[in-house]
Amino acid sequence: MTNLNTVVTWVDARERLPRSGTPVAAAITGRYPADSAAESEADTALGEEFWLVRPMVFTALHWSKDGAEHRDCFIDSDGVVRLPYGLGSEETVTHWAELPTLPGGTTHLVLGEGVQSALQDAWGARPRT
Repeated sequence: MTNLNTVVTWVDARERLPRSGTPVAAAITGRYPADSAAESEADTALGEEFWLVRPMVFTALHWSKDGAEHRDCFIDSDGVVRLPYGLGSEETVTHWAELPTLPGGTTHLVLGEGVQSALQDAWGARPRT
């Protein structure tokens, strides 16, 4: 059986950012929903505070659909832009980690003809004949 254990090393987004184009696991903090709760006091924040992990891609330069330019930001699969913690964003990335390699391999991506043999190797089975 293939060893499926991996170690995640979290990096503080205030200290260092990934290379542009790097897919990462990003720890995001903010409030959800941001405008749902009625304020009982003037200084009470809206919504419930959260901290969660999402897969994202880091990029040095991103143009949103509305034409806005974003630098050094994290983009999720829905196109939501999040900035590193401490910068002006409702939801920010506190930490990031490189994604693990595919099970049983040393790469993050296999395409085309190599997929089936990589899957069989990861499952520890012989290729089907």
